[in-house]
Amino acid sequence: MSTVVKKYDKAQIDALYQRIRSQAQRETHPQYTWWQLKLPETTITAYTSGKVVFQGQETSWLEEASPAETRSEDTRSRTAADTFPQAGSDEVGTGDYFGPMTVAACLVSEEAAGQLQKMEITDSKKMTNAAIRKAGPVIRRLCPHSILVVSPEKYNEVHLHHNIVDMKARLHDQAWKHLVKKAGRLPEVSVVDQFVQEKSYYKYAGPDAVRPLRFETKAESRYLAVAAASVLAREAFLKYWDDMEDRWQMHFQKGAGPAVDKCGRLFLETHSREELGKVAKLHFRNTEKISR
Repeated sequence: MSTVVKKYDKAQIDALYQRIRSQAQRETHPQYTWWQLKLPETTITAYTSGKVVFQGQETSWLEEASPAETRSEDTRSRTAADTFPQAGSDEVGTGDYFGPMTVAACLVSEEAAGQLQKMEITDSKKMTNAAIRKAGPVIRRLCPHSILVVSPEKYNEVHLHHNIVDMKARLHDQAWKHLVKKAGRLPEVSVVDQFVQEKSYYKYAGPDAVRPLRFETKAESRYLAVAAASVLAREAFLKYWDDMEDRWQMHFQKGAGPAVDKCGRLFLETHSREELGKVAKLHFRNTEKISR
């Protein structure tokens, strides 16, 4: 068995996937990969680093995606990103030990797009909390939207039976279904900020999931509708966070680092483990660290 390693950019990896996935006998998603496809005589593994490994006897797949293919993919992406109306979905809070997970879907019309662009709406991770709090009400006024907030308590209950990818897929689909009810129909450009391959997304979301959707990584940086959804999800997260701090009379730390561990220990000095489950996602390693 021969092994060949190639270096591809993301557009070439996507083009290769589109070309060969229909012939794959099995698709898996090992850690640090975009995908791994098992073909009759070859296994192809595409790593998130850009490295693509071909193992087997068949060599016809070694031809890289042509520049024409790459340009075509990029051109379609740019054209779609500039097309309105468009819709998008994104989630916030999955990397924070404390607080909820929030998911939002949003539809941006051409008219609304002009106003949102003037406000410099972008990926919520690149916006200040003050800017998000200011932009959220404007987006909610201008755009059909759906916002889902999963409290830590509910999150912990669901996580006993569903992994995080499963939960995210189901929540995104629920947000899309709510959006369809509000908007009547979805535009041709409807994009999920990709957190899993399309096939796995629909496996988790189920046979009645909203289709068709586009799946693109870092979509919040290219599609205004995904950016708007990101802002709505972040605004809902911040509102829940404010209420959580008021209720427990405590300042909680965001993220999952050492400062969060210290905060968790302070919480457990005056509250029970059961109450910790009302403010934190208990499957995080932080729970083990602060309970020592």
